[in-house]
Amino acid sequence: MDFKINGRAVSYDGDGEMPLLWYLRDLEGMTGTKFGCGAGLCGACTVHVDGMAVRSCQTWMDDVDGTEVTTIEGLGNGETLHALQVAWAENDVPQCGYCQSGQIMQAASLLAENPNPTDEEIDVAMSGNICRCGTYQRIKKSIRDVASGKVKGGTI
Repeated sequence: MDFKINGRAVSYDGDGEMPLLWYLRDLEGMTGTKFGCGAGLCGACTVHVDGMAVRSCQTWMDDVDGTEVTTIEGLGNGETLHALQVAWAENDVPQCGYCQSGQIMQAASLLAENPNPTDEEIDVAMSGNICRCGTYQRIKKSIRDVASGKVKGGTI
């Protein structure tokens, strides 16, 4: 299997039924993507495959052949954070922080598809991402801040 991770070409010739999550964490050492439930229900493991948010715990290595995978480590542009990462910090979103990479990746996919979502569209898009600390209002505010252009700095 040949694919890209954060713009870097990689090859993998192992078990095609291994979850992408394990490949990212165990073989690539990219620990920003978290293991949560293992069933694709919590969103902690969200990454992008060809720009679409997917649960990496339920995405098999066979599924990523020929694709572009983006993780939280590759979301920004070099040393420049993504605008959502800036908004997250400005709005003090993280508490424990465990779910945050998945939340940000889901929100980035939403904004790439719909740059000016309504509150209802935000709720629907983010509904599969669980935050045990309950920072949902700050998450929504951060998404709205990026959509409205309020965030100064960062890339989209």
